Amino acid sequence: MPTFRPTPIASLALGLALAAQTPVAAQQYRDGTAIERTATGEPSYADLVALADAAPLVLRARVTKQATVDLERAPDVAPGYARVYIEADTQALIAGTVPIGESLRYVVDMPRDAKGKVPKIKKQDVLLFARPVTGRPGAIQLVAPDAQLAWSAPLEARLRIILAELLAADAPPVITGVRDALSVAGTLSGESETQLFLATRSGDPASITVVRRPGMAPRWGVSFSEIVDQAAAPPQSGTLAWYRLACALPDRLPDDVNLSSDPQDRIRAAQDYAIVREDLGACTYTRTPPPAS
Repeated sequence: MPTFRPTPIASLALGLALAAQTPVAAQQYRDGTAIERTATGEPSYADLVALADAAPLVLRARVTKQATVDLERAPDVAPGYARVYIEADTQALIAGTVPIGESLRYVVDMPRDAKGKVPKIKKQDVLLFARPVTGRPGAIQLVAPDAQLAWSAPLEARLRIILAELLAADAPPVITGVRDALSVAGTLSGESETQLFLATRSGDPASITVVRRPGMAPRWGVSFSEIVDQAAAPPQSGTLAWYRLACALPDRLPDDVNLSSDPQDRIRAAQDYAIVREDLGACTYTRTPPPAS
């Protein structure tokens, strides 16, 4: 595979794309959420939401040219990766309102194979999660160094469902943590209600209610409105509401948000939060998520 040494014109466009490029790191994300590999190698639901949520543009493109960038021009590439200059033809604009031309140029960090070679993807279709480069028609910048996925019809179908969720008028807001927690005992032994008020990036309301009744297992639900609904249900796994909670809430209830003054109420609030966290399950990424847009 040839090593890419840019011409003056290509160098300028490439330089703009490289300016904010950051290395891919196989590390933990948020509060101990591990980067794991799936058995099939397919991106997880969390991977796709994180990429789509950060990308002003989601494209399907066909690679027409690739060339490995000299190592001295890409000193921040993570071990086991190579930075590759790509030229591609636009096949479809899947999401985004910015006009895109027929031809694209961008750089991507690609993992080398077991022999240290960069896979050849010329003539293959890819999914790109990107933003336009101001003043450079046809140049795009990926939202993460490796925000390029091999295209397949099933993968695009999965992605379109996620994009529809993100664009829905009633889409749940981005959760940034727990704002307040309060547990109150009821009049009957074993009866209680715990309210968890969540912090959101937009300031929109979000809360979780955990209800205990004598002789019954605790039940909980989430509400994304001003109304605290005891009849609310937990979100279904693999939905945007589930992602907003499972991939943002800390493993344990922070002590400083627990407003209960009675020691037993404080203990119960922490226990009820643990029930919610356990029911939500793990948020699994197979790649380092891009920074939130």
